[in-house]
Amino acid sequence: MAAIPGADSRTLRTHRALALAHTRIAARDSATISTQVAVSQIAAPTGDERERGEWFAARLRALGLRGARIDRAGNVVATRPGLENLAPVLVCAHLDTVFARDVQLTFRRDGDRVTGPGIGDNGRGLAAMLAIAEEIDGRLVRTRRPIMFAATTGEEGAGDLRGAKYLFSALDEEPAAAIALDGAGDERIVHKALGSRRYHIAYRGPGGHSWAAFGVPNAVHAAAAAAAMLASLPLPRSPRTTLSVSRIGGGTSINSIPEEAWLEVDLRSTSASVLDRFDREIRVIVRAAAQQENARRATATPPLSHDVMVIGDRPSGELSAEHPLVLSAIEATQLIDREPELAAASTDANVPIAMGIPAIAIGAGGRGGDAHTPGEWYDNIEGPLGIARAMTILATAAELA
Repeated sequence: MAAIPGADSRTLRTHRALALAHTRIAARDSATISTQVAVSQIAAPTGDERERGEWFAARLRALGLRGARIDRAGNVVATRPGLENLAPVLVCAHLDTVFARDVQLTFRRDGDRVTGPGIGDNGRGLAAMLAIAEEIDGRLVRTRRPIMFAATTGEEGAGDLRGAKYLFSALDEEPAAAIALDGAGDERIVHKALGSRRYHIAYRGPGGHSWAAFGVPNAVHAAAAAAAMLASLPLPRSPRTTLSVSRIGGGTSINSIPEEAWLEVDLRSTSASVLDRFDREIRVIVRAAAQQENARRATATPPLSHDVMVIGDRPSGELSAEHPLVLSAIEATQLIDREPELAAASTDANVPIAMGIPAIAIGAGGRGGDAHTPGEWYDNIEGPLGIARAMTILATAAELA
């Protein structure tokens, strides 16, 4: 665990100075939960976040933030000006969910628990960001640095962090720090960006009748051989690296030699160099499986071809556990009587971390579970404390005035 800042640290002073703000956030807790349900009831499949984005932009305008707009990637961006012309601090939460538009977005409340698709991931992050934007109003709570509020697109699955990639590449000025609010929880501090490469691998050949054309190369045989070789690759334990053949398919009928077969591969590591190394290994194996199948084919039959397409590329990296932003997050977590947990994950924070911008991802309070299922739930157990923690971290980075 990283060293704890001193008793008179800036984080502690900020937390104490925000005591009334934290009280107001707790008083508005019921309204925050209503916002969390309301935003979760707006369909936002990855790649189709426009309706939720427009709703969110209207909420930011109503809070008086400057320049609320939807950018070319569908991100919603607005700014609370600071007292000085300094590099901003950026706080973001993703708009999209894993659920298709036809999934019924109905929610059930039972005491502190709300159940329904996306209520935690990322209804909670979006609602918490609005609660913080309302409290840091430029009058009762002011910061020296501007704060950019961004609701991003394409964070989930095949979205490949599309919104965050565009957002950080298009900024006029590099932020001093970035904080992503993602889901529930008030203990985890993600400072390691879990990178990933995702591949669609295809084999194509002449195909034919399983009896009459026997001897032509079989695309499924090559795909299966590639899958077996990929599954046998030795992977490093440190940095932790995973490789999964997650989907495979091909063929037309049981009595046909398939013309095409494909597989999809998910490769993950916190190390960019390890991702590069296994990228090369994957390509060698894909080629070897094609060569192996082609070597068995009958004379004068056409060979298999193969293709490797990268369908996802999430950057990796790490912010030192000794960085002031991480130390501030550790202390802010302890100040709400939680035990900090340093972690690695794939979030919008991957993008700034890989660019060398200090960034972390944290939960936005309460407890949650069964994410990415229709039975996802959120328990508002001391939920305001998680928002208070996030606000302390943000206000410390933005330098409370």
